[in-house]
Amino acid sequence: MTSFFQRLTSGILLVLAVFGTCWAGGLWLGFFVAVIGYIGLDEFYKVFDLGITKGLGRVGFWGTLLWTFSVFLSGESGELAKRELKWLALLLIFMLLMAVYVFAFPKYDTKEVMTVFFGVVYIPVMLSFIYLTRMLQGGFYLVWLIFLSSWGCDTFAYCTGMLLGRHKLAPVLSPKKSVEGAIGGIAGAALLGVLYGVLTKGNIPIYALICAVGAAASQVGDLAASAVKRQHNIKDYGHLIPGHGGILDRFDSVIVTAPMIYILAVLLMDIR
Repeated sequence: MTSFFQRLTSGILLVLAVFGTCWAGGLWLGFFVAVIGYIGLDEFYKVFDLGITKGLGRVGFWGTLLWTFSVFLSGESGELAKRELKWLALLLIFMLLMAVYVFAFPKYDTKEVMTVFFGVVYIPVMLSFIYLTRMLQGGFYLVWLIFLSSWGCDTFAYCTGMLLGRHKLAPVLSPKKSVEGAIGGIAGAALLGVLYGVLTKGNIPIYALICAVGAAASQVGDLAASAVKRQHNIKDYGHLIPGHGGILDRFDSVIVTAPMIYILAVLLMDIR
């Protein structure tokens, strides 16, 4: 019972933090996303015996700082040149990593190099799309689609799987997940998109489609994070959030959903 209330309390506090920063937007949201990005990156590196404050992991740390700074500039600016700064930053991170690898050779292994760069893209870069979505035209309404489609999908998938689950979705990786649950998660997220569109007087068909595609992406993100844990024999990425694990355990689906929602919003709603 204690663990249940601990999980419930920490879950509520997390939702309040997400809600408050997404509502405020700007630097508040940018700072929150940057912090969870750094924590998540450190959790990921520790799986591979790396860290953001030692060895090659320090390149990931400084690279993430460069990316975060460029995202702030691009998110706050309407100028095309400044909006594209973040992609130049990503290229510079890659070049910096290659330079360290070459000039320190043979100190670092190629697997470490690939892990460090993958970690930066997988966590801080992908999570930054929460902030970038919020900074879009109409972003105040669009940013919530990220969490409706990811966390909403989790809830509907769980309930549908418990009631109707018969066929295993990924029997080796996650035996408890079912095809019926996955379909229920996508359908449930689409329904949330419809309801959200009605409440906000938004584009209902587009919201439903965005949430459905986002929900499908969220399940890939969830399974990918589970695959890393299973392959490296760990239960949770961390213990920061009591009853939930680490940042990656709670944001594993959001990581993939955030850029998907951003892309769909830009393509389907013709906004910038």
